[in-house]
Amino acid sequence: MFQKILGNLKIGTLNKMQLASIEAGKKSSDIVLLSPTGSGKTLAFLLPALSRLKPDNAWVQALILVPSRELAMQIEQVFKQMGTGFKVNCFYGGHATKTERNSLTHPPAVLVGTPGRIAFHIRHDTFDTAGVHTLVLDEFDKALEFGFKEEMSFIIGQLKNINHRILTSATNMEVIPSFTGISSPVILDFLNTRSPTTAGLKVKYLRADDADKLQILFSLICKLRNQPALVFCNHREAVERIGLLLAEKGLSHGIFHGGMEQEDRERALIKFRNGSHRLLITTDLASRGLDIPEIEAVIHYQLPATQDIFTHRNGRTARMNAGGTSYLLLAVNDHLPSFIKDQPEIEPLPLKNTIPAKSPWRTVFISAGKKEKINKMDIVGMLLQKGKLAKEELGLIEVLDHSSYAAVSSDKIEQVVERIKNEKIKNKKVRIEISR
Repeated sequence: MFQKILGNLKIGTLNKMQLASIEAGKKSSDIVLLSPTGSGKTLAFLLPALSRLKPDNAWVQALILVPSRELAMQIEQVFKQMGTGFKVNCFYGGHATKTERNSLTHPPAVLVGTPGRIAFHIRHDTFDTAGVHTLVLDEFDKALEFGFKEEMSFIIGQLKNINHRILTSATNMEVIPSFTGISSPVILDFLNTRSPTTAGLKVKYLRADDADKLQILFSLICKLRNQPALVFCNHREAVERIGLLLAEKGLSHGIFHGGMEQEDRERALIKFRNGSHRLLITTDLASRGLDIPEIEAVIHYQLPATQDIFTHRNGRTARMNAGGTSYLLLAVNDHLPSFIKDQPEIEPLPLKNTIPAKSPWRTVFISAGKKEKINKMDIVGMLLQKGKLAKEELGLIEVLDHSSYAAVSSDKIEQVVERIKNEKIKNKKVRIEISR
């Protein structure tokens, strides 16, 4: 069965951590998996959970709690790509509760969700918790940091028939809270293993002449040219401020933080994935659990407070034997964090800044998605046939519940939208426009 799943995921073999998790699942009821960002932990808990699912059970069997809606959506997508035949649903704040209730008419075998939303459904008795035998607490350390202890404790207290628990964390935990119900677990510690996540990482620094680091950020972005990069800040206010200042300088970018509406967050990630934006200004919300592409540069505009945060941010680059660079931006009186033991090299900047060329891609928005029975091939057909695009002028397409996005060649997008703006998809009138 696993070989078929790997084929569906286009993965050759499982890594050591994933194999260890599968083996531990055969011997122990409780597993604690300590693993860095980008190491493949999603499969490490989905595969053992899958082995316990029964096709003739018509109720929720496995519950996966996660700290963010983006992570919930990512896990749902991975499970669907596995092609197991089992139904999966994803519940989170900002998603219509009516849609979620309707999906529970035929309960999924696997339910993924944020603690607040899952607690809501349990309090309203929208699904029977008696059938849940497997519990996954993914990125548990992050969930505690986000303040979900009370909701998680309530949820776990309602699950009376759990016989298998998996807790994942990207930081070591001296004490596992008793409310998890985990006792005498098998601990799989892959945090200290020198893995492909960090093997190709270079760390460099830049120092500003004054307290304002925006100018060296601007110069660094100009030097990086068209390399995809994440710029990390400690606070959402800094993300907004930097975004406005970079816009004034004519630099195309996206912003991402927890204070944004769900639709705006999804759109920012989609544009970063499809190349419409090659620069994403973000808080640490984007350091873990998001489906974003391999990037070449991580920029710490504001210094990470701890080594764990530094590690999680850097985990977005230098994966799978690829190279990547982590840049630390220092104000005139800043000091390198004490947890950086080796002195990083200084990054020289050009004397003259040249703004990078605009991305060759922009994004088309379509006001219909999976719930309207729209799929990628419907969109491909419309854009190639009615929009008169060549195949190489069409990029990544993503179909959400009630909307879809397609990357289109920048120099063709206006003509394409003009051609198809009044078209129907599957006899449905939809709104088609250049995504804002």
